[in-house]
Amino acid sequence: MGLAFVLFFWGCAGLILAIAGSLLSSRVATSLTHCVRGGPLELLRKRAIRIATLLPFACLAWAGMVFIFQGFINADLLHRDIGLGDSWHCPLPNGYSLLMIDVTDEGTVYNPKTQTTMDAVVDQQDAISGVKELQVAGHYLLGGFDSRYTEHFGDESSPPDGYFLLDTQTGKRSDFTSQNELKREASDLGIRMTMEPIYKIYSRYRFTWFDIVTLCVLLLPPLLAYVVLARWIVVLRNKRSASEPSGGDLAHVQ
Repeated sequence: MGLAFVLFFWGCAGLILAIAGSLLSSRVATSLTHCVRGGPLELLRKRAIRIATLLPFACLAWAGMVFIFQGFINADLLHRDIGLGDSWHCPLPNGYSLLMIDVTDEGTVYNPKTQTTMDAVVDQQDAISGVKELQVAGHYLLGGFDSRYTEHFGDESSPPDGYFLLDTQTGKRSDFTSQNELKREASDLGIRMTMEPIYKIYSRYRFTWFDIVTLCVLLLPPLLAYVVLARWIVVLRNKRSASEPSGGDLAHVQ
């Protein structure tokens, strides 16, 4: 339901922007080709204005197709969220995954291979909820969690009250009551503790080269279409100027 609402909202917003863009493009194209009215170039002028009117809607349709394509690739092949909705998730480099729902100040770290269902993450030895701080150190995960995260939901100021060290190779987890205890254990393993807010870790591993390619595919074709349209209008204006009689021709006519 959350994703459906978000899609409906952005669909309506996109339609409103397309309508506004259509009116603006049509007006600009009409104004720039005003000097081409009448004569043999009138048909080309009308086509240019029609394309300028429809191009924003074509861009909206293109954006929708690109979004569906990237959503399929991210969700089914890269195992990441589609970029919209009320949940965010991405894989970590050691085979584990990170999930946040509704809020981005705390989330769940888990091993997708040991979860019995894809609909929800169950807390167990290799899955910790309420994680607010996290560090990826090779095959180890270090973090701080709020054991009362359900009570503190939406409260970004609530600090961690527990800490953990998780070996992703064995699934073994050690819990600590203070950050100093975790720091000593990490030091014994040769790990320099530099935990960060969980959203920073998500941002680091969620976005890949594919998202850059998707952005280019989203923006470049519409930009190219507008460049071609602008060039068409310039050519029309130049042809109109070339077809107008010069001053000497006007004197001869008189």
